[in-house]
Amino acid sequence: MKPIKYLLLSFVAILFIACQKDELVVIQDNTQNLSYNSPLTNLISRVAQSATSKDNVLDNSSCFSIHLPVVVNVDGKQIIVSNENDYKTVQSVLDAFSDDDDEIDFVYPITIQFKNFNTQQILNSDQLAEVINNCNQDNKDNKDDFDEIECINMNYPIKISVYNANNQIANTITIQSDRDLFNTLKNFGGNLFIAINYPISVTNSNGQKVIIINNSDFETIIEASIKNCGANSGGVGNTNFVSVLTNGKWQISYFFKSRDETLNYKVYKFIFNSNGSIIVTEGINNSTGDWSGFVNNGQQGLQLNFDNNKLDKLESEWKIMEYTSTSIRLKKENEYLSFTKK
Repeated sequence: MKPIKYLLLSFVAILFIACQKDELVVIQDNTQNLSYNSPLTNLISRVAQSATSKDNVLDNSSCFSIHLPVVVNVDGKQIIVSNENDYKTVQSVLDAFSDDDDEIDFVYPITIQFKNFNTQQILNSDQLAEVINNCNQDNKDNKDDFDEIECINMNYPIKISVYNANNQIANTITIQSDRDLFNTLKNFGGNLFIAINYPISVTNSNGQKVIIINNSDFETIIEASIKNCGANSGGVGNTNFVSVLTNGKWQISYFFKSRDETLNYKVYKFIFNSNGSIIVTEGINNSTGDWSGFVNNGQQGLQLNFDNNKLDKLESEWKIMEYTSTSIRLKKENEYLSFTKK
């Protein structure tokens, strides 16, 4: 270890785009440091995390997954869930009747696995309910509720340089697994910065090996993979964006424009009306604005305008990257804006 001032590394490569499966795609540019709240840090964490949303039909929670096999009783019918295909069987039983309670009872004990790959044995329904309640409390201040990104896989090992701004000490660590990567990203604080030692490689949804040598294109690859993933990976799915936007009150959970400015906008609450108007509340003060949707080259977008000069930075034509019933993630070049339902 030795003191260093910066961790930015530079690499040069030839760009080669391949259309055939298993061929190599090489991407070019420069790297940059990542902080704990960088947009790319969050995306990489979602790639590395343990998948927790696939089995939501069983536990109705994306906080953890349930180890298989497991035996469940659904509306009086016992089902052995041995693999992911059996989730459809459970869903079909739940859908068979519209006037029942759709309760799922587990045959205990069961084992659950959290996003950080830690496991816990659950002995009864009360213990399971307590875990779900604690998880919901912990997630109240999260930036979003998007699930894992499964359509891209990291190829290990990779090396990461960790820089401590307090003592200007850097250390290089080797990451061997998704578990190592997820916990490394989740456990460093505001005084630490990391730099990925590029080049690294990932495997995309087409089975192609992609060599990446910069943060910008790493983000592009992950964003592209989200579009190829199903609803379990946080994609837009079949949900109608306008009905989501115009349902309820929203607040800004993340805003980045050259720097993280989220705290400057936490006080505002937004109601998006179906007629295109926006009501903004700031304590006892109200202001207005307007919104409209657009499509540019197949990309859905949201245009925002506000009468309040304090919200000028939010005015733009934003790309809609992802949304759920409670979260919306927007982007324009290197600017990021996320809304979470209040």
